[in-house]
Order: sequence, then C-alpha cells, then structure tokens
Amino acid sequence: MGVRIDESLGGIEAVFLDLDGTIYLGDCPIDGALDFLDRLQNKRITRFFLSNNSSKSVAQYLGKLRNMGITATKEEVLLSTHDLISWLSEKRVTKTYLVGTEGMREMLNQSGLETESEDPEYVVLGYDTEITYEKISTASIHLHKGVPLVSSHPDMVCPSPDGGLPDTGAYMALFEATTGVKPVHVCGKPNKGMILHKIRHLGLDPSKCAMVGDRLYTDMEMAERAGVHGILVLSGEASASDLASSSLKPSLVVDSVMSLAT
Repeated sequence: MGVRIDESLGGIEAVFLDLDGTIYLGDCPIDGALDFLDRLQNKRITRFFLSNNSSKSVAQYLGKLRNMGITATKEEVLLSTHDLISWLSEKRVTKTYLVGTEGMREMLNQSGLETESEDPEYVVLGYDTEITYEKISTASIHLHKGVPLVSSHPDMVCPSPDGGLPDTGAYMALFEATTGVKPVHVCGKPNKGMILHKIRHLGLDPSKCAMVGDRLYTDMEMAERAGVHGILVLSGEASASDLASSSLKPSLVVDSVMSLAT
C-alpha cells in the first residue's frame, strides 16, 4: 500500500474488527482482546465490529459483547445482514423466503421485508444456527421452481473452540448439490462496500484504516479490495500454511490482537 504499519498501529485512525476468531471464540474473549480494545481507546483509534455472521441481530451482538465486558453502540456493529438488506432494497425486493435465524428474520422484517412468502422473489440464505429440514426442503422447492438464491456471506466455517462449524458456504454447497443452484449474489465480506461506506462517511483516508481478521478469503481479500491495511490474526480460521499458499499479502500478521496497539 505504500504506507507501512507495525504492531503499534501508529498512523492508523480507524480499525474494523472481525469478531469470530478475532475478538472471541465461542462465548469467550480471545486472550488479551479486552486489553487491546482499551489500548485502541487510549490511542483514540476509532473501532468498528464487523462480522459476516448473520445468525444474530445487532441487538444480540451488543448483548454478547456486553456479556464479555465490551461496551459498544449499534453504530459500531456492521453485519453482512446490513449489506444484504441494502442489496435487496436496491432491487426493490419485498418478498423472500428466509433460511436464517429468528435474529436475522427480525432485522429483515424491521426493514420491511417479508421472510416467509409462498411466492418469494428470492430465497435468502444466512448462517442459520436454527436450521431445520423443513427450511431446507421448502427452500429447495423454491429453487427448483427457478427462484434465485442470494446469500448473506461466503464463509465456509464458523470458528469455535472445538473446531470449524458449518457456516453459510457449507449450506450453499448443500443447496447446489440438491438443486444445482448457486447464489446470484453473495453479500458481506469480501465486498469492499462493507467498510468503504463507513470510511467515506467519516471522511477518512483508506490508507489510514485497517481490517483485522482471521480469514484470508473474506477479511484480507476485502482489505485489499478496499485499499485498507489487512492485519491477519492467526487466532481463528487461517493458519501460517494457509498464508504461505495464498496470493494475498496482508500488511501485518500476528498471532492475535494481544500483539496490537502496543
């Protein structure tokens, strides 16, 4: 990018922080994460929490963070569900069939979207941790009838302390195997709009912003597309061997956020 950064984050004015695998694993903060957030505040570096995980609403994320001792506002939480709602809104879609959680349904309903239409314009796929066979079969029937599929994000696995769990990408593979249908659009990271709209709203220079995350194909890919620094943490999905075989070159690689803003 021309501008080099180090673990101190000197010169960085805003950071976009992935959650799963970066700030926490499961229901537990990653070691040093709370101190890292305190250091950001002390350095007056603006922070946003960014997640492709569409299984929770903003309110649920705020509650989860609060339970870990992290105070945040709704304006600081940016989800792939926001990107999905924006995409559907641009297409003036009103009727969908949702394969997603009740938290995701709440966000779509609040934006004016019907989520259980018998004649949907789109099948909407999120990270459904409340998946049922009825949802899978109903969505498959719609897809067989030619209803297009849109997905909230591409993540194959969701990090957990016990290993990767099936995420939206795995569900996409299931529907393709069952119906032959692939999504016409996949929202969330690595689409650069996930963060560029906020960077422009704040009047910031992308070269003075950083994306901190644990995935190469979403977090680091988005950083490259948006022209911000990519900081890869090895506390979640990506490993050192994954990085070695990737064409993506993050600005910085650390074991965890414990090493940052020092």
